[in-house]
Amino acid sequence: MTRVRDYLILLGVAGMVVALDQWTKYVVRTRLEVGEIWSPWEWLSPIARIVHWNNTGAAFGMFQSGGLIFTVVAIVVSLAILYYYPRVPAGQVPLRLALALQLGGAVGNLIDRLAMGTVTDFVSVGTFPVFNVADASISFGVALLVAAMWVEERRRKSAAAEGGGEAETAEVEQKAE
Repeated sequence: MTRVRDYLILLGVAGMVVALDQWTKYVVRTRLEVGEIWSPWEWLSPIARIVHWNNTGAAFGMFQSGGLIFTVVAIVVSLAILYYYPRVPAGQVPLRLALALQLGGAVGNLIDRLAMGTVTDFVSVGTFPVFNVADASISFGVALLVAAMWVEERRRKSAAAEGGGEAETAEVEQKAE
């Protein structure tokens, strides 16, 4: 029953990311021509705007024309997350959230690749490459994963140092007797 609950949480979070990603892409595709720019205020346009863009590469427009490779990568990553997720201890919530965000982002972009052959990107901030909700979810998930792993490693080292210190104290006390 625990495994079913684990998967429901994973699929719930990933499903919300996919739903938001696909809805926002649908709105952009139905309201803007490819290459068309929209901004609610002219003064905001140099800073942030919506741009309908088709991406055949990876997140943020990198590695253009690598669609087939990224389709395969998205499938492999998604399957790896589905396999690995229930093995992550329930107490490691940030790690689990990171995996769910990455799964949602991978599936969101995979849907575009399979349905249209390209990924719809639309968020344009300053001179940063254009991206979408799925890209942001993957990026945030990776950052959270790295941070969670770093915190966990620090916690383990701290616990080992405390445990090692106690063992050394006990050894010194034994020698003193």
